[in-house]
Amino acid sequence: MIEVKNLTKDYGSKKAVDDISFTVNDGEILGFLGPNGAGKSTTMNIISGYLAATSGTVTVNGSEIFDSPMDVKRQIGYLPEHPPLYLDMTVNEYLSFMYDLKKVKLPRVKHINEICKQVRITDVQKRIIKNLSKGYRQRVGLAQALLGNPSVLILDEPTIGLDPKQIIDIRNLIKGLGRKHTIILSSHILPEVQATCERVIVINKGVLIADDTPDNLSKAMSSDSRLTVRIDGPKNDVYKLLCKVPGMANVEMLDTREEGGYDYMLEADTGFDIRRDMFLSLSERRWPILGLKSSELSLEDIFLQLTAGTASQILREDISESNGGENA
Repeated sequence: MIEVKNLTKDYGSKKAVDDISFTVNDGEILGFLGPNGAGKSTTMNIISGYLAATSGTVTVNGSEIFDSPMDVKRQIGYLPEHPPLYLDMTVNEYLSFMYDLKKVKLPRVKHINEICKQVRITDVQKRIIKNLSKGYRQRVGLAQALLGNPSVLILDEPTIGLDPKQIIDIRNLIKGLGRKHTIILSSHILPEVQATCERVIVINKGVLIADDTPDNLSKAMSSDSRLTVRIDGPKNDVYKLLCKVPGMANVEMLDTREEGGYDYMLEADTGFDIRRDMFLSLSERRWPILGLKSSELSLEDIFLQLTAGTASQILREDISESNGGENA
């Protein structure tokens, strides 16, 4: 488990990280989000031992980073945004060099081969790194992070610059690694975070402003319950019927999306689930539902609202209360 408590990093009069606290549980994949300059990379560099904090503590599996830096570093595999690759080395030469640098004690050849198989680079082990594609270079960078079988992986923008197929491959790889490792994942590709991470933390201007699952954040930031529905039926008659559904607060007709079908934005009263009654009313008239989707906020919507300050103060107060007022 990782525990970050009251972490602060000053650069002169500027606070890059401002008194943030959070934990990451064993086997959890945590999304770490924030706009450029928010303090993400600084925080990850401090956790991984590459950068000293001004104040606060970081504990990894019971070892404190500032008291026992070597013990903590052995438990962490770090993939920075730009992997530190030596382009004129072959993959095997590079991984062997990093093996020595990290003072790994496991059987060299067997361990390196196992990692190459795990990240699917066995077929390029003898190739020079500068001749590899961007996707393969990312995999080589991930392989070096796995040397020594660390319990924690910190991945900073692991899919940056990759094509859609490579992104999917890396996403699936990270999910697989999550079965054996605790992972902190930073990415600007928010759908990837939503698809990969069980929980997200958002920081802005060095301050922790959100800490929850994407679903819970969406519910907390949505003041109402809305649905968009497409129905095949006479527009005005459908509108009148929808207005009579129990628990319906508001119905708004939208633009026509396909021949014979009309879209409606539905807003329910608080605590009402209107879907069943709506279906039964429409089925009695034999007006089929062609599409139905929730209007809950996506992770991208949440991120934009939080970093714009729309809801960050409310959520920050919730975090402070859950931590016993530590961040107030």
